[in-house]
Amino acid sequence: MKIWLDGGLTDPETARVSVFDHGLTVGDGIFETVKAVHGRPFALTRHLDRLTRSARGLGLPDPDPDEVRRACAAVLEANPMPLGRLRITYTGGHGPLGSDRGAHGTTLVVALGETAPRPDTTAVVTVPWTRNERGALTGLKTTSYAENVVALARARERGASEALFGNTAGDLCEGTGSNVFVVLDGEIHTPPLTSGCLAGVTRALVAEWTGAQETDLPLDVLTRADEIFLTSTLRDVQAVHRVDDRELPGAPGPVTAKAMRIFAERAADDLDP
Repeated sequence: MKIWLDGGLTDPETARVSVFDHGLTVGDGIFETVKAVHGRPFALTRHLDRLTRSARGLGLPDPDPDEVRRACAAVLEANPMPLGRLRITYTGGHGPLGSDRGAHGTTLVVALGETAPRPDTTAVVTVPWTRNERGALTGLKTTSYAENVVALARARERGASEALFGNTAGDLCEGTGSNVFVVLDGEIHTPPLTSGCLAGVTRALVAEWTGAQETDLPLDVLTRADEIFLTSTLRDVQAVHRVDDRELPGAPGPVTAKAMRIFAERAADDLDP
């Protein structure tokens, strides 16, 4: 296994990042997860665009897209596998123990891990904690992920693979690492970005390819939606067969099944849509 660290490939066993790196000490960093199919990344341009938006939102220097592309290509070539999770991490680099940034420059790490296709359906739970749709990190994919770690652990304890958040207004927002869609009277709806959810790459593609509407949705829509599905880089489109104690028999339903088919076909036709 080879990873990319600050300019070249190296072995994970010998790779070293400073213990004073702000990605570790204060969570001053961003990341992207990219699906790689037989060594080829999916939607890499969209992921790099979002990486830049996240960097600007956090006040970090823009990452060099050419360097990140070279790093991704090198890691993928060095680690052949049928289906991989390509992780791009970009941090504020070495800094003081406080929150002020240092002057040592940023850190770039690209790593790859093998993964397996997700099942067509899954269970989810709602959690009592909220997303702050007006927070400084809203809409940014940062390494400040502890809130998601806690919520996902709650989901695992309850036999689910994902936890769903509402926001401070009581509306449906997103999952720990996914966006959520609901089907109401045959129409597909998903929370708008103003809800505080991340602008998911797969979310955007599904909305474009299926005509899904952005709609403010109360959290209790999960108790009455005809169908529910999740989208993310590694889930693609995944139906929900249980939310909390509510079963959705027959999942994936007809609308979700069509969305799954459309996404699979369009994604196969263009690896960088």
